[in-house]
Amino acid sequence: MKGNSLKPKSINVTGLLFILPAVLIVVLLLIYPIFSSIYFSFTSKHLLRATYDWVWLDNFKFVLTNSDFYIAFANSIKWTAFSIVGQLLMGFALALALNKIPKYSGVFRTLLIIPWAFPAIVIAFSWKWIFNDVYGFVPNMLTKLGVTEHNINFFADPNFVFGAVVFINIWFGTPLFMVNILSALKTIPMEQYEAAVMDGATAWQSFWSITVRHIRGVIGLLLILRTIWIFNNFDLLYLITGGGPSNLTTTLPIFAYKAGWGMKQLGVASAITVILLIFLLMICMLLFRLLNKWEREDH
Repeated sequence: MKGNSLKPKSINVTGLLFILPAVLIVVLLLIYPIFSSIYFSFTSKHLLRATYDWVWLDNFKFVLTNSDFYIAFANSIKWTAFSIVGQLLMGFALALALNKIPKYSGVFRTLLIIPWAFPAIVIAFSWKWIFNDVYGFVPNMLTKLGVTEHNINFFADPNFVFGAVVFINIWFGTPLFMVNILSALKTIPMEQYEAAVMDGATAWQSFWSITVRHIRGVIGLLLILRTIWIFNNFDLLYLITGGGPSNLTTTLPIFAYKAGWGMKQLGVASAITVILLIFLLMICMLLFRLLNKWEREDH
């Protein structure tokens, strides 16, 4: 053993200084809001009052006995489930199509990823214009084609509003699935398909045993990320409908916003976000267990 092996290693101060800004950003923008929400969920914190009391579980009791909470929770489940299924199916289909035409895949991939280049406010107001019942393209076209008798106000009609916003979210989120699945498809060795053909496997069997099995890890990670993002989505949905009509598009983030900024009850709003956090952690744990199961099967 060398004599200097027991000497303490010097700290790389320069390296620490480089990562310090990133650490501060994470603490200020992620860790602090989470812990402050947990703290305020046990208090009577009001936006217009400086003082507040410790109320323990009263905010959670108020939320869990409020019928509007369960409406918002059900809306969040539907909003997330329909959006993810639509994005996955559309993204998968587009990725398979682009994988078959490698010559033009770069051009089409660039065009199809355009939705991700725009901020939510631009997307929201663009689609509000497209679906406007007076001068919007979609309502006027449906009326001219005889599909509807009159122009429909999609974002005010209870029969159409939810389907309309889910459609917009599918359009917005499909490129993420498409790009990542396409990248995963390009890593599959063609020899596996050739071997499957020699073994007499059908196209459908090859698709499930080779294609899906090879990329399901990527799909699993995308499902986890999109579940978190869509369930927590506030800006797109709120800018389009504001949670209406009649709370039909009020999800938990919008419900928390209304409690915090509408009723000024920051303690109640924090309790809603804590419940949302716990639920998402449970969902993510289940999805990660599924991913681990797939990894064990592959090895």
